[in-house]
Amino acid sequence: MSKNKLSHLALILVNLIYGLNYIIAKNVMQNDIPASCFVFLRVFFACILFFCLKFFVVRKEKIEKKDYPLFILCGLFGIAINQLFFFNGLHLTTEVNSSIIMITNPILVVLIAILIRQEKFSTIKTIGIIIGFIGAVSFIIADPSKIHENNILQESFSKNITKGNIMIFINSFSYAIYLILVKRLMKKYNFITVIFYVFLFGLFFVIPFGLKETLSLDLSVLNKNILLGISYVIVFTTFFAYLFNIFALTHLKSSVVSNYIYLQPIFATFFSFLFIKDFYINPISIIPVIFIFSGVYMVSRKKS
Repeated sequence: MSKNKLSHLALILVNLIYGLNYIIAKNVMQNDIPASCFVFLRVFFACILFFCLKFFVVRKEKIEKKDYPLFILCGLFGIAINQLFFFNGLHLTTEVNSSIIMITNPILVVLIAILIRQEKFSTIKTIGIIIGFIGAVSFIIADPSKIHENNILQESFSKNITKGNIMIFINSFSYAIYLILVKRLMKKYNFITVIFYVFLFGLFFVIPFGLKETLSLDLSVLNKNILLGISYVIVFTTFFAYLFNIFALTHLKSSVVSNYIYLQPIFATFFSFLFIKDFYINPISIIPVIFIFSGVYMVSRKKS
C-alpha cells in the first residue's frame, strides 16, 4: 500500500479514535477528574511515550536553534491551548456538540492559509467561510443541544453548554493554526522528532494549569473504569492519533488532513447512541449543522 493511501487510512482511524474519545473523556471528567488535571496527565505521559519512540527510532536527529520558536508555537497552539480549551469545553457541553463544532476546522485552516497567502483567494471559498461561520455561530449561541431531563430544561446547564461550545470553537481555531505551522517543520524533520518536541514544549505551557490540580487529586476516584478511560486518552487519543495525524501531514496537504474531521460527528453520534442513556439531539440543531457542512464543502472543493 502506498504512503498516500496509508495516510488516508490513518486519518480515518484518527477520527474513529476521536469519535469515541468524546464519550470516554467526558465520562472521566464527570467522575471528579478536573479537566486541566486530565490534560496534564495526557500530555505528560504522552511526552514519555514519544521520547521512548524517538530514542529508538530517530535518536540522533536534533533540531536547529532557529526552529525553536516555531516548535514552541506549535506546542502552544497544538497542545496547550488546543487541549485545555477542548477538555474544559467538553466538560461543559455535550459530546455531539463538541464533534460538530470541531468540523469548522477545515474552514479555519483555509481562512488562515488565505490570510498568510498559502492558498489563493477565491469567491467560492469566501462564500464557504461565511456560510460555515454563520452555521457555527448559530450552533454555539442558539443552544441547539438542550437536553431535557423529565421535560425540564435547566437554565444553568444551558448557559454552561454555550460556554463549552465557545471553548470548543477556540480549540478548533487553535488547532487550525497548529496545522498550518507544523507543516513547515514536517518538511525538515522526521515526524517523530516533530511530535516529541511539540509535546515537550506544550507540556511547559500546560504545567501552570494542571500540575496543582493533579497533585491535589483525590486518588480514591481512580477506579478501574476511570483508569481505563485515562489510559485510552493517553495511548490512543494522544499517542496513536497524533502519530497517525502527523504521519498523514507528511504526505498530504493541511487542508486535506483537516477535511477528515467531518467524520468525527458521525462517529461521535454513533457511539453516543450506543453508550449514552437517554441520548437526545434537538432537531433545531440540524439547520446550523447543514450550514457548517455546506461551508466545509465549499472551502474544500477543487476546481474541475
